[in-house]
Amino acid sequence: MTGVQTCALPILKQYDILSKRLDETLKVLDDIQQRDDNLYRVMMNAEPIAHQTRRASMINKNRYEGLLNLEDAPLVVSATQKMDLLARQVYIQSNSFDEIVDLVKTQEDRLSRVPAIQPVLNKDLKRTASGYGWRMDPIYQTAKFHEGMDFSADIGTPVFATGNGVVLKSGWQRGYGETIEIDHGYGYKTVYAHLSKRIARAGLRVKRGDVIGHVGNTGKSTGPHLHYEVHLNGRHKNPMHYYFLDLNPEEYDQMIQLSSNHGQVMD
Repeated sequence: MTGVQTCALPILKQYDILSKRLDETLKVLDDIQQRDDNLYRVMMNAEPIAHQTRRASMINKNRYEGLLNLEDAPLVVSATQKMDLLARQVYIQSNSFDEIVDLVKTQEDRLSRVPAIQPVLNKDLKRTASGYGWRMDPIYQTAKFHEGMDFSADIGTPVFATGNGVVLKSGWQRGYGETIEIDHGYGYKTVYAHLSKRIARAGLRVKRGDVIGHVGNTGKSTGPHLHYEVHLNGRHKNPMHYYFLDLNPEEYDQMIQLSSNHGQVMD
């Protein structure tokens, strides 16, 4: 009996050491995952990988039943589960890095398509009327979520495509009046509403800075202005976060203050 215990002790110790090393490796991998989600994927404008996806198990728990008859089964099963978890997470992280590499290769084209300028000439920011968020509807006098930004400007003021893309729609939309929608690829879409004139037609390829129409007062509007929206992967985004080719930090801070004005929403 003593001989069995002497033989088993080193094995138990080895599993204990293995378990601790797996814990250390999982911590290192967790740090890599954090950098991947919060740095690399942010830089490439990619959605972070869901926690459930990273932690989900591909292993059938029945596979551990054969280990339950072993001496010190809890330690053996725990170490085996950690190995399975590590293998799963390394596989997912490897795929994520492959995706990041592909995004880097297309970065030049991607940057040309990001809606990165203001849709009207507005260097002095005086045309900023109202920003993204909850506002008081000027017609119905009820609280409503404003899904874009309003730029006050004279009728006929040129409206620019804010990134390269293809015109998805060009026509009348209820409430928005004369409207143009551009598909920029990579999940981006922009909307330009209340136009007086549409120059760009559906199917036309446009580049950032091309004049696509003119400011107007069509649709549900209380005065001449452009209503502008940015969508990413089907969700509305605050357009103010995308003017990095137009505004320096001081101008950006000023626009934040101007766009927070709750009293000048125009649609």
